[in-house]
Amino acid sequence: MSSLQLHDVYLARQRIESLVRRTPMEYSPSLSQRLGVAVYLKLESQQITGSFKLRGASNAVAQLSTEEKARGVVAASTGNHGRALAYAASRQGVKATICLSHLVPANKVQAIRDLGAEVCIVGQSQDDAQREAERVANEQGATLLPPFDHPAIIAGQGTLGLEILEQQPDVEQILVPLSGGGLFAGVTLAIKSVSANIITHGISMQRGAAMHASLAAGHPVEVEELPTLADSLGGGIGLNNRYTFNMTRDLCDHLHLLSETSIASALRHAYREERLVLEGAAVVGIAALLDGLIEPRGPIVVVVSGRNVDIDQHLRVLAGADA
Repeated sequence: MSSLQLHDVYLARQRIESLVRRTPMEYSPSLSQRLGVAVYLKLESQQITGSFKLRGASNAVAQLSTEEKARGVVAASTGNHGRALAYAASRQGVKATICLSHLVPANKVQAIRDLGAEVCIVGQSQDDAQREAERVANEQGATLLPPFDHPAIIAGQGTLGLEILEQQPDVEQILVPLSGGGLFAGVTLAIKSVSANIITHGISMQRGAAMHASLAAGHPVEVEELPTLADSLGGGIGLNNRYTFNMTRDLCDHLHLLSETSIASALRHAYREERLVLEGAAVVGIAALLDGLIEPRGPIVVVVSGRNVDIDQHLRVLAGADA
């Protein structure tokens, strides 16, 4: 599978315990009634920077040597990873440089600047931002910290899996948003290491799901990035993927792809029934339940991954639009 072990996840928890929030696990009356089994929402949307990304970023920064910390860290991001890394670095006295393309919304750019990071805006794609991050790393000797395909990032995200097992020890099925695979690999590594019988579901969108296409091909492939309500699940997994592709292949029992209409319906459900303002990527598990894709065998835990939504878009969806 991979060289990562459950022990790495426990070590990550020790490192980041004072740096991240232990997020709530809440029973969902509406979804439980609909499925006829207990459904719980793991509200990682209540994490400090608004998404699960802070766990991996905090663990990666904490593992740097004194010399590496002095040289700083750099990353390319579409928003959430950059925000988490900027926060984690500032908490640990490390300079962070975040490279973004011109496509990243102004509110996300400002949020990263507000956390004290240096921001480089370059090009029209995540690839352009990645090349700039690599240039900065080479020029300044900064440590390049990718958003998902990195052992420390995966182990940090895995701490969420440990919390799920403690908060809902009799969980039968777990639904996790799936993109580059850092969250999915970390959470399912923790879950399956404790109980191989827990059923794992990776959930993504139909429009540009790179991990799904890669698993179908048997190796990492590039896919065209398409506009989607679940924009945080967009982007590739990297043709030179070293960790998350193999871990997802080995740890994923079922993979589901959702339409934009289903994601929009789930955003509305989360707001009206659960009183949650969430980003599209965070509601894909709820959407899978509403679509009847998951066998009603519980307790079911749905990972709700983040809340950093464009509010204007959210209001359009609440008003009935699917975009």
